Amino acid sequence: MESVKQEQSFMEVVKERRSVRHYDPAFSISEQELKDILTEAALAPSGANMQPWKFIVFNDQALKEQLLPIANNQQQVVDASAVIAVLGDLEYIKQVDSVYDASVEAGYMTKEIKDSLVTNMKGMLESMDPQYIKDGVMFDCGLLSMQFMLAAKARGYDTVPMAGYDKNKFIEAFDIPDRYVPTILISIGKASQPGHPTTRLPIDELTFWNGIKK
Repeated sequence: MESVKQEQSFMEVVKERRSVRHYDPAFSISEQELKDILTEAALAPSGANMQPWKFIVFNDQALKEQLLPIANNQQQVVDASAVIAVLGDLEYIKQVDSVYDASVEAGYMTKEIKDSLVTNMKGMLESMDPQYIKDGVMFDCGLLSMQFMLAAKARGYDTVPMAGYDKNKFIEAFDIPDRYVPTILISIGKASQPGHPTTRLPIDELTFWNGIKK
């Protein structure tokens, strides 16, 4: 019975999530709760568990005002409680030891397995096409971003993902090192107006079974 309740709760979150663009500017979310939501989002899967993401949390009003024109003057940037910039870490291999050391400490793998994995990962990435690495990082950041929005909705907050911003100006304004690639901005806060309901194409129009039939 408990699993049914959890499934229903999850389905409510999935069905009620909307892209919200109108927020209560007087409402704030504590830094601790933002950390909690980010922690839940960071449970998202990633290639080899490398977690190739970093976050910049903009909850200072002056910095949100600075971000506003970079984000094409989307009002939610300044009205929402915070804006989360999700950055892809192109040099995530530098944290491979930390990632797998944590698994060893947790008892999920032996040190011998960890050492073998680290050696293999480093060797593989040294010969890998940089574009392939970037594509994988962007994919993983997409998984993380969706999980963030669902975690926020589960706590009663609203979000909207924003890909429409000037990434070059963002890099310049906030002095982003070459190691990191901006992926998406996500506003989070309390809606002052509900997000517009939307429709989806019938799943039968989107689904092929066992290959594409021409």
